[in-house]
Amino acid sequence: MEAKIDYYEVLGVAHDADARTIKRAFLKKARTLHPDVNKAPDAEEKFKQVNEAYSVLSDEQRRANYDRFGDPDGPGGFGGAGVDMSDIFGGFGMDDILSSFFNGGAAGGGRAARTAGRDMGITLRITLEEAAAGCSKTVAYDRLAPCEDCHGTGAAEGGEVTTCSRCHGTGRIVTVQRTILGQMQTQMECPACHGMGHVIDHPCETCDGQGRTPNHETVKIEVPAGIHSGQTLKVAGYGEAGVRGDRSGDLVVRIEVADSERFQRQGDDLFCVEDVSALEAMCGCTVEVNGVLEGERVTVEVPTGTQHGAHIEAKGHGMPRQGTKARGSLFVVVNVVVPTDLTEGELADLREMAEARGERVGASEHEGEHGLGGIFGRHPGRAASAKTHRERGRNEK
Repeated sequence: MEAKIDYYEVLGVAHDADARTIKRAFLKKARTLHPDVNKAPDAEEKFKQVNEAYSVLSDEQRRANYDRFGDPDGPGGFGGAGVDMSDIFGGFGMDDILSSFFNGGAAGGGRAARTAGRDMGITLRITLEEAAAGCSKTVAYDRLAPCEDCHGTGAAEGGEVTTCSRCHGTGRIVTVQRTILGQMQTQMECPACHGMGHVIDHPCETCDGQGRTPNHETVKIEVPAGIHSGQTLKVAGYGEAGVRGDRSGDLVVRIEVADSERFQRQGDDLFCVEDVSALEAMCGCTVEVNGVLEGERVTVEVPTGTQHGAHIEAKGHGMPRQGTKARGSLFVVVNVVVPTDLTEGELADLREMAEARGERVGASEHEGEHGLGGIFGRHPGRAASAKTHRERGRNEK
């Protein structure tokens, strides 16, 4: 699908603009168009265009696709950026990030402004095989990151940060009113410093003195072997950046292990189904199955007389126990399959053996459907012998 708008024109930048220029242009336009600050009827639609343009031009791969093919997702609509575009959970979409930025992150309501960054969360989906071996994954997400122009201080070059003279650094001012019930004291956010407790004489134009700006980030996640769905990993300092150099929050990565077509996981144990012919189950055999780790082959012995659904345990071939060298077990579930391509000679031998054991056997497809031969086998004499054998067994009991 071809792009309907010129993203460079939307942001008002040249086609060879660098990343910093693109970000500055985006923030400048977004400040005047964001729905929190602009109530014009067309402001929201224009802001969506600006946001869309920035989301493309701030991503190296999508920008390259757009420049080359006219589509940020590449030819045919396939991007291939090489990173996992993980889902944000916990209410940290781009709209929330921009709202926090344009509102300055202040707490309001008479409380001191919140300057520390919040924790953020993303979900990372991996395969069972990746969970077994451990893996490194690069995830992409959006956050308020330290401003590159002022290095997170909020002050432009030559600017100074001083204690607010009105609230004396508390971020709050107290007013006292006389009423018929006595004096009533109220507390509100300091209008001079907006609850920050300090002011900047020359704030940074890029971040408007916050010391942080919306940014498209990538971070490498090390996933340990044996991890379970629902477990979380923490990347310190990669959540929302604090205001004017205050503490950043953490990035909390929730792991989701996808279901496997080959294995079913229960704790650290794995279960897989292996087909075994009826003859192999009767006589016993050795089977070799693929393990959960790459290139791993597991040999199991199927005992004589194994029944359908039997579980054969291969210790030490299940999932790694996280943080140790131990592993759970691999259970091979036997699926007994009856052969359907036996020759007449093979069938004759099996019938003879079955009749000698007093088993109930059917007729060959070349024999009649009536009479003892059609019910018990190829030879009425053998069928009668089998019947006598079964009756003798019952009398002995």
